[in-house]
Parts: sequence; C-alpha cells; structure tokens
Amino acid sequence: MAKALIIVDMQKGFLHPSGSLFCGEQAREIIEPVRERVLQEQGAGTDIFFTQDTHAPDDKEFDMFPPHCIKGSGEEDVIDELADLVVFGRVVPKRRYSAFFETDLAEQLSALQPEEAIVVGDCTDICVLHTVAGLRSRDYKVEVPADCVASFDAQQHEWALSHMEKILGARITNR
Repeated sequence: MAKALIIVDMQKGFLHPSGSLFCGEQAREIIEPVRERVLQEQGAGTDIFFTQDTHAPDDKEFDMFPPHCIKGSGEEDVIDELADLVVFGRVVPKRRYSAFFETDLAEQLSALQPEEAIVVGDCTDICVLHTVAGLRSRDYKVEVPADCVASFDAQQHEWALSHMEKILGARITNR
C-alpha cells in the first residue's frame, strides 16, 4: 500500500528549550518515537514530507501567537535530533496551521496517490489537527500515532485526538 508520512513542525522554534514558542518537555517526549517512525516508513518506501512553519517578521499569525519560526532565524529548522532524516523526504514550508494552505502539498500528494497518510508532530490541537482535516477533506485515509504527536496543552491534545477520530474519521493508534 502506497503511503505518505507527514512530519508536522518538528522544529527548533517549538521543540528546543530556547525556542520562542517552546511546547514544553512533554512535547520533546515524541522526538524518539517520531524518529523511529520516520526510519520505519523510509525503509518501507513511504513518501515522506517535513512541514516547516515559516513566517515573515510581520506575519498576521503574530496577532494571536508570539513571533516564532521567522524565516532566517534558525527556529524554522528541523530539530537536530531529526535533521539527518530530512534527506529522506521533501520539505513543505508553510505559514498557517494547515500544511495545505498556500503550499503545493495537495499537488504533490495527488501525483503520488497514497492510499493512506500518517501524520506525526506538533501541535496536536493546532497544526496536526488542521493538516489532518485537510487530508480528510481530500478523502485520504489518515493514521495519527498518539505516541508521535504532542501539544503544550494536555487537555487540548486529548480533545484533538478525540476530534480527529470521532469527527474527522482518522485512525488513532498507539494509545
């Protein structure tokens, strides 16, 4: 079965303790499971995509969230623990929650025609959720491994997992 693995925003701005929007130590707990899943899927021939939240200094998103992952700051870079794996995939720079907003991800997936997409990364209740919604709106089957997603808000993390499963129809695994 052809699959796509989408690694959402595993970046220094969110997962390095000095990041301007650090998601917390609990978010760092997914780094090793994400690494293992990337290696597993790479070995199986899965198409791999790394999204990178990347903003201009005056991005309107900063009306809601503190400035983060500004282009050229280094915060938009994939965390060191996963940086060596980027060569196995394609990078999709994005500036909003969904990996589909003003990107070519839909076209890339359409060309590859995966039967299923696997989504991992952070934040479960923001960028992961909106990317899963974009996939389901395009009729892709979606798996979200619960041990490979995290957020800075535990309650919202659990809500998002439930919403993705019960409302969006994603398959939540590894609970």
